[in-house]
Amino acid sequence: MSATHAHEVAAGERFEFGENWARFLEHLDESRIGGAEKSLCAMLGVENLEGRTFLDAGSGSGLFSLAAYRLGARVHSFDFDPQSFACTRKLRNQYGDAAREWKVEQASVLDRGYLGSLGQFDVVYSWGVLHHTGSMWEALGNVAPLVKPGGLLFVAIYNDQGTRSRRWTTVKRIYNKTPRPLRWAVLWPTLLVSWGPRILKDALLLRPFRQWRAYGRDRGMSPWRDHVDWVGGYPFEVAKPEQIFQFYRERGFEMTNLETAGGTVGCNQFVFRRKAS
Repeated sequence: MSATHAHEVAAGERFEFGENWARFLEHLDESRIGGAEKSLCAMLGVENLEGRTFLDAGSGSGLFSLAAYRLGARVHSFDFDPQSFACTRKLRNQYGDAAREWKVEQASVLDRGYLGSLGQFDVVYSWGVLHHTGSMWEALGNVAPLVKPGGLLFVAIYNDQGTRSRRWTTVKRIYNKTPRPLRWAVLWPTLLVSWGPRILKDALLLRPFRQWRAYGRDRGMSPWRDHVDWVGGYPFEVAKPEQIFQFYRERGFEMTNLETAGGTVGCNQFVFRRKAS
């Protein structure tokens, strides 16, 4: 698996998400962890996760695995990216119970044999992951059987913006095929495109960088690290909200919460409940 990942990275076909997350963890503090806990509870419609099992499919930095663990869940985390796996394991070792309550593995959400060995969970969480597998619809289908009847599925998928999404796909390909020392030439111009209008607006209102400083408080994330993740994030696929809704309705799920990207290229967030059979 590591060899496959390394080959794809070397070929410019995959972004090293874990490298970005490792740098994010250098600045992880209690306020970010608390923000992650609050956002998780708000979307799931719960006060805590006491007594529940929680699967983090594509755990990235491990922040939301940590949030679920601190909310009382028994957590199982996995990620295909070796550095993301290492990040999650680092948080587990720092905050969690390595023996019983929080298990971390390196695996792919496209590996049905592995997924079949996991059983089912009260909550299956996969935020901003499945559209980076190179086979989004297969990945979306693979996580469905992992949810217990009556359990919750929380996924976030990039919003389909048509031509705009295709332009960003081209940018992502260019970034990943650009030699590392020159990638700033893609990052900084795209930062101006994404953030320039907001920074200018704050400056005109005499509140410099207000939106930049406020960014991520709801989920504990970082504006710069999220920008690197956005520009580099490849493979990359998108979907319209109604496509995701229909996909899971056909598989016996009903939607309990939705937060759209508001017509932007960001992620639409969905929470589904699996109907009892």
